[in-house]
Amino acid sequence: MSSTATEVVRLLTVNGGTLAVAESLTGGLVAAEITSVPGASKVFRGSVTAYATELKHRLLGVDATLLAQRGAVDPQVAAQMAAGVRKALGADWGIATTGVAGPDAQDGQAVGTVYVAVDGPSADGDGSASGGKVRHLWLNGDRAEIRMESVRSVLALLLAELAGEQTGNERAQDTERNGGF
Repeated sequence: MSSTATEVVRLLTVNGGTLAVAESLTGGLVAAEITSVPGASKVFRGSVTAYATELKHRLLGVDATLLAQRGAVDPQVAAQMAAGVRKALGADWGIATTGVAGPDAQDGQAVGTVYVAVDGPSADGDGSASGGKVRHLWLNGDRAEIRMESVRSVLALLLAELAGEQTGNERAQDTERNGGF
């Protein structure tokens, strides 16, 4: 288990939040990383591994026209996957991964092209587009390295959003625990 996954579970627990995961290229690795943390069952709702493109539409509600026009490796697809899994599994937060791990290009996208997304309460009612935040990654390495860096990146994106949701009192407690830094 990573320290990022541990911190994600801790912050979700402190804030009373829940999480759902939509995965494509990572094939369940994000869910495995989260569930490796003791206590994850308090916050983790579940995951959908929509590896096949049509499942992104059928299970996660990704727009079929978008998939047909742009393919599965697209920032809007990632955003809709995160929003879709959040809705489908009834979670406060949804995260998603889509991309090309190799060995071959897909839908005109080069190996190492990855999109990770987070959708959460901060996207509700504040004028943000549906889907919250999306990050475009250009990753190097072999298939395994690209997949693991995708896991790290989506968890880091979620952690940044969760840390932004903390109240001042929770931040003060974190500061005390971390030696005042």
